[in-house]
Amino acid sequence: MNIKKDLELAWNILVHSKLRSWLTIIGIVIGIASVVSILSISQSATNTLENQISSLGANIITITSGYSRAKGMSMEGGIPGGDRENFGFNNDEDEEDPKLTNKDLNLIKTVSNIDEVMGTVSGQTDVIFKTKTSKMSITGVNAEVWQVFNEGTELSEGRFLTVSDKYSAIVGSRVIQTFNDDIKIGSKISINGINYNVVGILESSGGMGGLDNSIIIPYSVAVNTLENKTNKEYDTIYAIMSDVDSANETLTNLENKLMLSRGILFEDDKDFTVSSSLTMQETLSETMNTMSLFLGAIAGISLLVGAVGIANSMFTSVLEKTRDIGVLKAIGAKNKDVLSIFLFNSGLIGLVGGIGGVLLGAIVSSFISLAVSGTSVSGMGGFGRMFSSSSLSIELILGALLISVIIGMISGLIPAQRAAKLKPVEALRSD
Repeated sequence: MNIKKDLELAWNILVHSKLRSWLTIIGIVIGIASVVSILSISQSATNTLENQISSLGANIITITSGYSRAKGMSMEGGIPGGDRENFGFNNDEDEEDPKLTNKDLNLIKTVSNIDEVMGTVSGQTDVIFKTKTSKMSITGVNAEVWQVFNEGTELSEGRFLTVSDKYSAIVGSRVIQTFNDDIKIGSKISINGINYNVVGILESSGGMGGLDNSIIIPYSVAVNTLENKTNKEYDTIYAIMSDVDSANETLTNLENKLMLSRGILFEDDKDFTVSSSLTMQETLSETMNTMSLFLGAIAGISLLVGAVGIANSMFTSVLEKTRDIGVLKAIGAKNKDVLSIFLFNSGLIGLVGGIGGVLLGAIVSSFISLAVSGTSVSGMGGFGRMFSSSSLSIELILGALLISVIIGMISGLIPAQRAAKLKPVEALRSD
């Protein structure tokens, strides 16, 4: 017999299989669906993180008050000016930690390889528009250099802040949505009792939102609008490097100068954090990959159970078809032909289960993404928006199908070998 005939016989066995075989296929479907949905969502989250961090610019360094590895960069969209509290990390700075000041800002300017420096303040407070009140993220920036740090930021309407602006504001697209799309250029919004004129509306950046959730106002008025803010003090200082290749050397030099300036002798006593998008991207990517591997391993348990089910089903199938195997051998079928038939049969079980698993996984991941995107704005912040989409790539689909076929064939190998070794006379005598 040839391979085509072996496949036809294997397919015929599958089509006419009893309920037991289809229950085995369901086990593979569940296992593959679990792996596909987990990997597609985690891959999408990783891509979103990398894109948002990359939007900050590889040449930008972030300095924040308080020492924590979970901080150090404004993660609301990965661009300077976002409210870092919204990403989902705890902003648990020690109240006694000294703030970043003009002295620190001027010192950073003297570090070699630093071209531009900007200090910002940020916080959340009530914003009133017409009769609706909502707590929003407010960021105070230096209008003179803010655009330099946000070259990729675009406006859907209006203009950017200028040096002469005082009570003017730029609002993100999600802010507009919060107020039922009623805010227009020239609208007046009240922030902590102070009226601001909307001069610009930011283009939606998608993903984790960028500055979509923020309202940008001049630093000079932000320190008076937000609580616990003082003039010439900053929550975050951003610096632009002229040479990215010297990033590690620049970070080390900057940290050493700040420690010396602030009278800090030991690493554990640091009251500030210095990081760049490069280091943050590497750390977060490793974290996401580890999480994906862990969740994938859990989902893999379902595949293991499915593999055991295939092996059990194939052993039973060999017993049920012993006489058929005897007939095949009696009319000239060789051991390799019988082996091929049962291997193809187990492989087809894996393939059918894989196809069903990919379809179910795509549906589940899409459902989870829709559910998360529906709650992330109000309840989960930027961290939730990471998981508001799924990424079902061709590589993932083909990989899932290949794994399911391989699992099926490996599971059916021993039963297939047993079938191939049956002697025709003994097989024909069996009941």
